[in-house]
Amino acid sequence: SKNDFSIDSTNFKSFWISQIIKPLSNYKIRKTMRYFLISLSAIFLFTACSGKKYFEPEDVSSNIELNKESMSSSITSMNKIGATLDNKKVITAQGISSFELPENFDFLNVSADGKIIATNYINKILIGSEERIVKDVVVAASLKDNKLALVYSNNTIELIDIKTNKTLFKEYLPISLANDTRITNPYFMGNLILFPTLNGKVIIVSSQTNESIRNISVDPDSQFNNIISLNVIDNSQTLIVASPNKVVSISSKEIITKNYEVRDIIVNKEDVYIATIDGQIIKLTPNLVEVAKKKYKYAKIHALGFSDSLYAVESQGYLINVNHDFTDDRIYKFNFDNEERMIAIGNKIYFDSKYITLP
Repeated sequence: SKNDFSIDSTNFKSFWISQIIKPLSNYKIRKTMRYFLISLSAIFLFTACSGKKYFEPEDVSSNIELNKESMSSSITSMNKIGATLDNKKVITAQGISSFELPENFDFLNVSADGKIIATNYINKILIGSEERIVKDVVVAASLKDNKLALVYSNNTIELIDIKTNKTLFKEYLPISLANDTRITNPYFMGNLILFPTLNGKVIIVSSQTNESIRNISVDPDSQFNNIISLNVIDNSQTLIVASPNKVVSISSKEIITKNYEVRDIIVNKEDVYIATIDGQIIKLTPNLVEVAKKKYKYAKIHALGFSDSLYAVESQGYLINVNHDFTDDRIYKFNFDNEERMIAIGNKIYFDSKYITLP
């Protein structure tokens, strides 16, 4: 019938090619292309992985006694000056605490009179054994002479009199959507309170008038630009401030800024030491003049520590020791899991559930 499908012999060849052969060919081509792209991606991935470079020192010594000791628990959170263990004990410059924080609290700082300050990252902070309700999530805090300096996660800073619970100073700063996890605490310096912000600034507040007297832009333009380190060199009364991308020296005479991609920074007496992302270890003066530096090809440095000389922990399982004037160095094998949290405080390096004392 005229509703039946039919095709004459003259059109059969063209029908077969257009309706059967071409679709099958296109299917095979698509399938082949898909396998080709998958294979090509695998080749690129393999090439990228096989081409990745690692620090491989030629001269490695095993002649070092590190006195590795065990902790009761592993590190769960940390900042520049301390850490919280899984069992809620804390690590500070004084060592591992005998007491434990309440559940859900993490270490932030130690007050001027020795009390531990901690946060629950919701609506409370802990000062010693006293819990206080706060108005937002606290990420940094310092306490001296009943004045509590706070930095909130929304980049608001606040100064509170803890005896009267009165707000003495408060400033709302632009919200920072991306932060380096190395958030540093406010700093009491004589009659000044230094607030390190999450958007690359230091707000200086007078503790006498409770007013802002200076606003210093350390690194206002980078994506990750919160202040990660804030130290004072007492002899020269120089403030050393760092973001992940800049180091700034602030004195009564001048402000000096230098660009470094900072892996870690420490201050020891009059010397500033920086480890950079590209494997450099640099020694600077308080006004950021480079005294000496060494480059370790492909090195990824986790932390800097100081005993009688400078030490750097490298991710592939090495401990680099540099002498005072950077004329000599020694590299030692140091086994650790580079996926675990690590913090260096003074001459001790804490990692996972162990620590060593640098010789």
